[in-house]
Amino acid sequence: MNIGEICTRDVVFTDRGASLQQAAKMMRDRHVGTLLVTGDSGDGPEVVGIVTDRDVVVDAVARGLDVTQAEIGQLASDELAAVPMEASIDEAISAMKERRVRRLLVEDDGAVYGVVSLDDLLDALTHEMSELSRAARGGIEREAAERTSFGEAPQVPIRVHIAD
Repeated sequence: MNIGEICTRDVVFTDRGASLQQAAKMMRDRHVGTLLVTGDSGDGPEVVGIVTDRDVVVDAVARGLDVTQAEIGQLASDELAAVPMEASIDEAISAMKERRVRRLLVEDDGAVYGVVSLDDLLDALTHEMSELSRAARGGIEREAAERTSFGEAPQVPIRVHIAD
């Protein structure tokens, strides 16, 4: 399984000049908790930051920012990290640990393909562990069925000798 298979591909972008209120409305309307913030690089738009619903609530509200005037670019973290869509789960985890982030951009040929979060990775690992558990349980059930098909082994009493 690679990151391209488990990442969120419904990525929502907003310009860094959008107000916090506009960004929050966009999150609500699109049912997302993360926005990729863009700016113009001269060659067109590029991702310059990332902002989460938690950033809006905890950072903006706690600082008393005017949500109609403050720009989302003020909150956006520029701590961006990316992995190619072919990256493994282990590679994504390593990138998160190294960069100390909870979300990674997923790239395909230099363009944003999606975003993978820590929760996405936990879901994928949980699914794999569940499948591994089913495989083990299936093996145990098969072995038990094979044993009973040969008949039960006779039960021989075993004596216990306790030394004085």
